[in-house]
Amino acid sequence: MEKSNRDFLIELLKTPSPSSDEVAIQKKWIHYVKDFADEIKTDNAGNAIGVLNPDAPFKVLLAGHCDEIALVINRIDEDGFLHFDKMGGINPKAAVGMKTTVLGYSKEITGVIGVNAQHHGGLKDKFGLEDLFIDCGFKSKEEAEKFVKIGDLVVYKTEPENLMDRYLSGRGLDNRTGAFIVAEVFRKLKETGCNVGVYAASTVNEETNMGGAYFAAAGLEPTMAIACDVTFATDYPGVNKNKHGDIKLEGGPVLAKGAPINRKINQLLEQTAKKLNMDVQYELTPRMTGTDADKMRLTGRGVPVSLVSLPLRYMHSPVETVSFQDIDEEIELLVKMISNLTGNESLNPLDD
Repeated sequence: MEKSNRDFLIELLKTPSPSSDEVAIQKKWIHYVKDFADEIKTDNAGNAIGVLNPDAPFKVLLAGHCDEIALVINRIDEDGFLHFDKMGGINPKAAVGMKTTVLGYSKEITGVIGVNAQHHGGLKDKFGLEDLFIDCGFKSKEEAEKFVKIGDLVVYKTEPENLMDRYLSGRGLDNRTGAFIVAEVFRKLKETGCNVGVYAASTVNEETNMGGAYFAAAGLEPTMAIACDVTFATDYPGVNKNKHGDIKLEGGPVLAKGAPINRKINQLLEQTAKKLNMDVQYELTPRMTGTDADKMRLTGRGVPVSLVSLPLRYMHSPVETVSFQDIDEEIELLVKMISNLTGNESLNPLDD
């Protein structure tokens, strides 16, 4: 990965993009993509979509969601402490003791998620978000309300970390890495050329309702769609591989297998990986994928979908971790597969 491209990825990771308020990150994504797009589209959900070959009848939709899990303020108490609910899959145990950025209606405010001292009994064995609070240093509800209101969003205050120039760690790699991968595949396809229409979408709301994916696919009516997301790596201590599978960082992109997945698309991906001498890994999605693929598949007359995922450690924590090598390989795999499409492929599994 070249430095300029890595800098773009880091910029995405530093930009708060809580599910339901992705405007800031989408503007940065559009600014990057517009220089090599034939066209830029947006929609009323807030999706950002770069288009190549808009007149081509065979249309490939690539979707990587840009939103991250977050907290949402639901109460301000009389002493100025902020209480919150979740916007997406927040783990209460991972929140304890974290620094936060409160995206207040008038300005951003730094806070900390307070922890009852162990000397005073500590946290109870079983606790939820309702037992936690954010301390911004306010002395009263009146002071807090000058900056914050109910419904304002909060993200963890962390910086992306480079681990041995091999791995990348931080908050919200799920799935701003996917939005980055989609942009890079799009950029490289502009350089190499392709025979099909390519619609690279940075989608919104995946962590809460997947509405962005529905808007994108319903509006574009693609011939096929590929969700670019993350999946659970199991290559660290304490994970039961017999239960959760064997997926590791630097093991290559992960292809999904299950009822939602179009077998013809997976075959194209596997054939491409073989030509590239690239390892791929597999995850099972028997009924649903839990990603944008589920919503895209059920739009219009139905859309054949596949899911290509990045192995990720410590899902939905402030220190999610991925491999630079896996990112590069996923980009290479998708670029090669799409650039080889003629536009005459049948995705009907009953066609020989």
